[in-house]
Amino acid sequence: MIATTPQMRILVAVEPVDFRCGIDGLARICRETLRNDPFSGGLYVFRNRRATAVKLLVFDSQGFWLMQKRLSNGRFSYWPQSQTDTSQRLEAHQLQVLLAAGNPAAAQGAPVWRRVSA
Repeated sequence: MIATTPQMRILVAVEPVDFRCGIDGLARICRETLRNDPFSGGLYVFRNRRATAVKLLVFDSQGFWLMQKRLSNGRFSYWPQSQTDTSQRLEAHQLQVLLAAGNPAAAQGAPVWRRVSA
């Protein structure tokens, strides 16, 4: 089980990827397309073209974890979009909503950091 914390860096690939590629192919997409180091400990989220499945890739300092979720019914109707970037950053609570086939933009949570009053 991979625990997501509010401090975890989560990047979602905006464009769909070919799901025939495995860990090495997704790590290459992280480096070349998302311009990010897959060994940095961030969690990377990818979607297939039909929007019926997602893959998550994360490096835990010993090796890579590759997880996949395929919906038995329906599609991931909400997916982060960007006109200029190849990826979009999500908060941990938004990832949970996205994995439940919900709209992560509509999810509200407590701020990741807030000043503690004296």
